[in-house]
Amino acid sequence: MNAPNPVPDSLVFGSDGLIPAVIQDDASGEVLMLAWMDREAIRRTLTTGRVTFWSRSRREYWRKGDTSGHRQYVRSVAADCDGDTLLVRVIQIGAACHTGTRSCFTDREIPALVGDPEP
Repeated sequence: MNAPNPVPDSLVFGSDGLIPAVIQDDASGEVLMLAWMDREAIRRTLTTGRVTFWSRSRREYWRKGDTSGHRQYVRSVAADCDGDTLLVRVIQIGAACHTGTRSCFTDREIPALVGDPEP
């Protein structure tokens, strides 16, 4: 007997069959990276406790840390209000970015005018 598929039918995938997944450090709240998942990558993530992605360039599944040792362990997975983006909270071991930085957003700030909420 096959196990039920844990991927919610309410998720909204793009025309390419992918959904963006924002990866966030569970302890600090720091955004670590953004990657892409299809239904199978989500199923693997939900059932193994390790984050699996779909590589758009290599056209294959990849699990963070299988070659680098910089692993991600799932703490929670949530969909946004439209069901078209995932937030995956993780325990990150080592760097999250392929460049070796903790976050893919480290030292990559784009200058912007800072808004003021006071009139």
